[in-house]
Amino acid sequence: MSEIQDFALLANKLSERIPLPAPAIFLLAAAVTVHFWPSLGRKLSVLDVERLAVVALIVILFDGGMRVGWKRFRVAAVPITVLGVFGTFTTAALVALAGRYLFDFSWTGAGILGAALAPTDPAVMFSVLGKREVGGRTGTILEGESGVNDPVGIALMLGMIDFATHADASFWVVVRELALELSVGLVIGVVGAWVVLQSIRHIRLANPALYPLRWLAAAGVIYGLAAVAHGSGFLAVFVAGIVIGDADYPRRRDVERFHTSLASLAEVVVFIALGLTVNKVNLEPVWKDAILIALVLAFLARPLGIAPFLAPLHLRRGERVFVMWSGLKGAVPILLASFTLLDHVPGAERIYGIVFVVVAFSVIVQGGTVPFAARRLGVPMRLVHGGDP
Repeated sequence: MSEIQDFALLANKLSERIPLPAPAIFLLAAAVTVHFWPSLGRKLSVLDVERLAVVALIVILFDGGMRVGWKRFRVAAVPITVLGVFGTFTTAALVALAGRYLFDFSWTGAGILGAALAPTDPAVMFSVLGKREVGGRTGTILEGESGVNDPVGIALMLGMIDFATHADASFWVVVRELALELSVGLVIGVVGAWVVLQSIRHIRLANPALYPLRWLAAAGVIYGLAAVAHGSGFLAVFVAGIVIGDADYPRRRDVERFHTSLASLAEVVVFIALGLTVNKVNLEPVWKDAILIALVLAFLARPLGIAPFLAPLHLRRGERVFVMWSGLKGAVPILLASFTLLDHVPGAERIYGIVFVVVAFSVIVQGGTVPFAARRLGVPMRLVHGGDP
């Protein structure tokens, strides 16, 4: 536990002193390190990174759901759900159009690129907003959206890969995969959280240190059950976290501290792993296109993709622009891009390289400017000092 808190504290302190979110610091440090010592990244395969990212996201999404909680979620449930589902689709579609007509992708490759880049990333969002209190509903919307749109993006990507790798597949495969993943994940998340809550309230443990570990094991079981049932395990653990976020159970404060620290450690590990894989693909042929795609995504696809769904909300203009700008990318897009490499999708190396550069741009440039953007757009944001990491 002390080692977890030390890593989390290091990440938090660095992000306070350097105007970059913690993931950007570790991503850059790992990329620079592997550039001078290439042997460090040779034993880390794309499959290893994919497995690390899955485990890290389970921890991060579960903790993120607990931090959002049901009381905060229900206040902004409609915008979170609409942005997380329909906003992801429209953003993916706009990126796909750009990939097809501006960067000479096939329609299938463009669709896969759009699916990879549409989701925002909970690790980055929780890192940027975790120690900052954002006024109004904007903070809750951004945190909730990043938790909801990841399962949507993953289901969309799995459907697109199935479509790309099977000659007789139709686009209905994508629709069917999405509907199944989300519905099963939602049900198992709610039911799983209720069952675990009941057992924890009635079964006492002799050692208090076991309470946080029991919740961690429960998150793993909920993810596994959803995955076995062909549902979204990521949605299941996020929903379970929301359900238990405001619930009363033994040693709640200890559980929350443990999972927040563990999520910070998971964030550090996954971004170091991503940085160490920078030499797995040749970025030289794609970096210019990737920067252009990052600009299209930040200034066109993301704002235009979610603007229609923000319009009915009672948000000030500055708050809407802030939500548009703060759609940060991170480990999830790279995880999705790694699926293309593992499934040998045509053009996978180009997609992976572009996604890597876009994520680096988003984490460093957009992530580093979120507090500045909040000030300029009149969105109340203050750093919350003290407390546990």
